[in-house]
Amino acid sequence: MENYVKVKQPLYVKISLVLISVALILVALELGDSLLVPLCFSFLFALLLHPLCTKLESLRLPRVLAIFICLIVIIIVVGILLYFISSQLLSFGEDLPELQKKLELLLEEIHTFISQTFGIGKNSQLSLFRTSTDAMIQSSGAFFTSVLAYTTSTFADLGLMPVFIFFFLYYRTFFKQFLNKLFIKTPNHQITHIMYKIQNVVKNYIMGLMLVMVIIAVLNTLGLLVLGIKYAFFFGALAALLNIIPYLGIIVGSAFPILIALLTKDSIWYALGVAGVFTIVQFLEGNFITPNIVGSKVSVNPLAAIIALLLGGMLWGPAGMILSIPFTAILKVILDNIEPLEPFGFLLGEPPVSADLNPNGDFLQNIKREVKDTMKEQVD
Repeated sequence: MENYVKVKQPLYVKISLVLISVALILVALELGDSLLVPLCFSFLFALLLHPLCTKLESLRLPRVLAIFICLIVIIIVVGILLYFISSQLLSFGEDLPELQKKLELLLEEIHTFISQTFGIGKNSQLSLFRTSTDAMIQSSGAFFTSVLAYTTSTFADLGLMPVFIFFFLYYRTFFKQFLNKLFIKTPNHQITHIMYKIQNVVKNYIMGLMLVMVIIAVLNTLGLLVLGIKYAFFFGALAALLNIIPYLGIIVGSAFPILIALLTKDSIWYALGVAGVFTIVQFLEGNFITPNIVGSKVSVNPLAAIIALLLGGMLWGPAGMILSIPFTAILKVILDNIEPLEPFGFLLGEPPVSADLNPNGDFLQNIKREVKDTMKEQVD
């Protein structure tokens, strides 16, 4: 028999191989986003629907029928949301002619103000407005083209997702057998335990995300009601729904109530107040609400959640930011159950509370106590 000598690679070679592997994985993820994004969303929804599907199957329903019932439940929930939005839009459309007249009056007042303040005639204003509009259209053409392409691909992904969800749920036993064969040295009960924890993480993430949307809707609605803005409930809920699209969602969600404030109120301060409300809510959401509520639901510390959001946005845009936190939590579950990689899972999680700390959380008192103990040891 031939003797094989195991060559120990230098540290710089190992680091280089790791970096090259990470770079290749990132390139593959970016190039395959059109397939991987709907697959990832479908995987999350399949995990979320798995308990309901197994419950229906325990009632002796065929698996295919149980899966179809789960899909119908999702369609009904989405339909209710669309009905609420469409009904509010119809109510908004009834007042649209009146709002259009007020918009014309507002533009006339702006023209008059500019003419009296700066001495620029109305015709000159219109000419300048057209020039600025043409320049803005040319500079933003690529932006709207990309947005349109992204929206089109999103609707195409929504059409594929029910198919993927169906097959994820239908072949779940087959996938479990595949994992048992892939990790043949790992006991089957341990793989089942990991899968259960992953499912629990996804469920907690969805619940946390819904809680964040409810909080944002309540804060937005309260701010609009205090300012006396019409359709406060609709605009508050719409902004919360759009907030799932980072950056762009808050811009679109705040633009409509700002315009309504300009058209229905007799002072520009109401529009500025609406902008201030949405800015404050967005600040609270981005820095405190989402990192702490959603991050804690999936046992990911706020720092790791923020970094995951940024990396997901760089890789897959808004969809990547939505997927980043649950898949970071899934990664943590996997790392926690692989002994050599357990420290990395520990780094992603919440820092444990030391038993030596004061249960009341008095940090300064603990520091003083540690300093006194150190000085006493030195004296002794």
